[in-house]
Amino acid sequence: MSSTPEPHRPQPVELTLLPLGGPDTGAGGCGDACGCGAGDGDEGAAYGHDPLECGLDPALAQLLVDAGLDPVYVEDVAHLAVEEDLDHGVDVTTVATVPEDAVAVGDFAAREAGVVAGLRVTEAVLSVVCTDDMEVERHAEDGDLVEAGQPLLTVRTRTRDLLTAERSALNLLCRLSGIATSTRAWADALEGTSAKVRDTRKTTPGLRALEKYAVRCGGGVNHRMSLSDAALVKDNHVVAAGGLAEAFRLVRAEFPDLDVEVEADTLHQVREAVDAGADLILLDNFTPVETEEAVALVAGRARLESSGRLTLDNARAYAETGVDYLAVGALTHSTPILDIGLDLRKEGDG
Repeated sequence: MSSTPEPHRPQPVELTLLPLGGPDTGAGGCGDACGCGAGDGDEGAAYGHDPLECGLDPALAQLLVDAGLDPVYVEDVAHLAVEEDLDHGVDVTTVATVPEDAVAVGDFAAREAGVVAGLRVTEAVLSVVCTDDMEVERHAEDGDLVEAGQPLLTVRTRTRDLLTAERSALNLLCRLSGIATSTRAWADALEGTSAKVRDTRKTTPGLRALEKYAVRCGGGVNHRMSLSDAALVKDNHVVAAGGLAEAFRLVRAEFPDLDVEVEADTLHQVREAVDAGADLILLDNFTPVETEEAVALVAGRARLESSGRLTLDNARAYAETGVDYLAVGALTHSTPILDIGLDLRKEGDG
């Protein structure tokens, strides 16, 4: 990348802290999925009551909270990733080749240019593996544009631990940075318009909060985080309810305080949705010309979101019609990773 624009600092979202199994499970401490077992049998600890009640370093936990991430959730993801890789065993190659007391320094470095996301998540993965003290030197922050070869994070710890955690940490860091990089390309394409690129619920199961965080790191905005925080009336709901207006009426009556978005396939449905009082209308597979007609028809009475047919090449044409959002599921469901690696060096080497 030849230019170096200001990095985008992701805006945190309000945390809704619930147990992994639902609001009434009573799990505590690090959560049910945490390998440390701190939450086992702890009936008095209300999971999610205090986001800093986890096994991570308090300063790291606070940084995650500041970013809009639940540290308990992040720690759970870290444990699950490492436990999946070990499969109840040990890292046989590392145990066989590395002395138990060996200490090394590792540099997480970008192999290609892009936007980095997930550096504090990487630290969380390392911290659940490292059995001795770990020293971290931070060279970049989430949302930064980085160049190929640029160091992102330097870690000094026991060599065995660093190598055991390497793949789990990189899997998350590369994945989240890829999402942030892709999102940044869309945000750049929309720069100067009033439209924002935003994600969908087409996320990796168990990683939604992290992937949507990566979208924010890239300059995008989040759509609903779950099925419960906003309503989206789609074509199947319309069929089930017996009509678009009736589907909207039923949702509004049952959940009067929630935003209700309605999917429209035609200008007739756009008119029906705005007349019904929809807060937001999703224009499904409209052309730019049809989108411009919808914007004129709605005339500011509802927010508009384009979905389908969107590419980086035509993104600006859609944005210049006056829509508020471009919904891009590809940000999370098919974005390539950003290539990041770990370079190990012996302690004392420069």
